[in-house]
Amino acid sequence: MDYRLPTDIYLLVAFWTGVGALALTALVGLQIIWLRASMRRLQRREQQLTLKWRPLLNASIAGEPVGNLPELAPGDSLLFIKLWLHLQQAVRGEASEGLNAIARRLGCDEKVRALLARGNRAERLLAVLALGHMRDKASWSALARAAHAEDSASSVHALWALVQTDAARAAQEMAPLLLRRDDWPLSQLANILQNARAEWQPVLADALVRLAPQDLPQALRLMAALRMELPLLQLRGYLGSSDPEVVLAALRLARLPGVLEDVRGHLASEDWRIRVQAVRALGELGDREDVARLRAMLSDPQWWVRYRAAQALLALPFLSEDELNELRNAGDRYAADMIAQAEAEVA
Repeated sequence: MDYRLPTDIYLLVAFWTGVGALALTALVGLQIIWLRASMRRLQRREQQLTLKWRPLLNASIAGEPVGNLPELAPGDSLLFIKLWLHLQQAVRGEASEGLNAIARRLGCDEKVRALLARGNRAERLLAVLALGHMRDKASWSALARAAHAEDSASSVHALWALVQTDAARAAQEMAPLLLRRDDWPLSQLANILQNARAEWQPVLADALVRLAPQDLPQALRLMAALRMELPLLQLRGYLGSSDPEVVLAALRLARLPGVLEDVRGHLASEDWRIRVQAVRALGELGDREDVARLRAMLSDPQWWVRYRAAQALLALPFLSEDELNELRNAGDRYAADMIAQAEAEVA
């Protein structure tokens, strides 16, 4: 029995397959044409909106009175907010308040609150930035929820908006969260808190006391990275901890003369990482008595300890050239090599 299909069936299938491929190609081409046309229309709208609103926004930045405002078309709200944000990021102080006044007169505060509640991810991020510049206290609860979200980028920008709105309140409510989050970029946090240290520093120090022991080392490393300071007694308590990870993190915060004896005590630690941090701290805090201690650390079994000891010695402002020559010509080959390497890097 012959089960082969007639040849014309194969030709028919090939024909319709070709027709389908051509149709899909045509649809893709039409889609590309439509997208390009949409982009051109959007660019024209952006140019028209900029020509219309840029002079008024510039006048508000310069502190000039702005009278009746033209109507902002509903479809132009997002474009206007993007232009407004672009200008906000380039100004400070009273100029920023002038831009805020224009935005509120146009009802942009209500629009961005709606975007934060119901927009897509990009629109919510835009809303967070706008509300931060507006210092919109009515959005506090929504921004606080956004700061607790898992999305790292959106949540850290929400923290920024809260700090901009009320730095003291943000510290009271967000400090425990800040110490727990390990996905927020340190450089970004440093920029956010650089002008709010007075409000945040004591609150963060207090929040450390209530942290779970396993979270304490990470929180201390964060405090060190942000160049925050702890009260002397609290810092000495961490330096005397039985947990080597806590001690290691606390040594990064050792910048106060009152902890000098605690730092010296860790030079003999069995953990070479702790010895490295103790040596580094002595380079900032040490006095003439510590020259001999640092010189002894040039013979440490660990390369990193010797390296940091050489750097610390060169950082001491009172070390004379004769003393440096003595270190260079020391009988200990490791010590001489480390001093030579540290000097070459400085040069």
